[in-house]
Amino acid sequence: MEKAQDNDGMLLLGVTGGVASGKTTVARMLAGLGARTIDFDLLSRIVVEPGKPAWKEVIAYFGEWILQGDKTLDRKKLAEIIFRDSAKRKKLESFIHPKIYEEFSRLVKKYTSQDPKAIIQAVVPLLVEANLQHLFHKILLVYIPAEMQIERLMQRDRISREMALNILNAQLPLEEKKSHADFIVDNSGSLEGTKRQVQEIWEELKKIQQEQPKA
Repeated sequence: MEKAQDNDGMLLLGVTGGVASGKTTVARMLAGLGARTIDFDLLSRIVVEPGKPAWKEVIAYFGEWILQGDKTLDRKKLAEIIFRDSAKRKKLESFIHPKIYEEFSRLVKKYTSQDPKAIIQAVVPLLVEANLQHLFHKILLVYIPAEMQIERLMQRDRISREMALNILNAQLPLEEKKSHADFIVDNSGSLEGTKRQVQEIWEELKKIQQEQPKA
C-alpha cells in the first residue's frame, strides 16, 4: 500500500485505541472541528457486502452458516470464532485487510483532491497491531484504564466478562500503545474534559500542518 502521507499539503492523523475506549466519540469531535473522516470499521463492512470479492473469500473459508437471511455476514458468529482462534482471525484479516487498504487509499485521494490542505483522520482500531504507523503524520490514542474498558465493552455489547476478555486479548493493551502515540486523549473522565483535550490537539495539528516543509 502506498504511503498516503506523500500527498503534499494535507495532514493524515491515525486515531486508534481499543474496543470500547471511545474512539467514535473522539472522532466525532474532530469531525466537528473540520477533520475529514475515514472509519476502518465502516470500510470493513463495505468490503464484505454480499457478492464482493472479500465476501466470497470469507464464505469459501468459513462456510455459508455464517450468513444471515439477507446474505450479509453474521458478525457476532464470526467474532465468537475469531476471538477464540487466532489462526482463523488472521485468515479473516487476510481476506479483508487488502480491500480495506484499497478503499482507504481511494478516499484519501478523493478528500485531498477536494481540499489539498485537508486534515484527515483515519479511525483504525488495530493500527498498532497491523504496523500501520508509517502511513500517518501523527498518531492519536484514545485511552481508558483496562477495567473501565472491560466494563464498557460488557455493557455496550451485552456480553460476558469472559467474552470481553477474549476480545481485549486479541488487541495490544492500551498501556502498551501509549509509546506509539503522538497524542493521548484520556477518555476516562467527563465528556467536557475529553472535548477540551481534543480541541487542544486540533489546534496543535493545525500548527504542525502549517509548519510542514513544502515539496
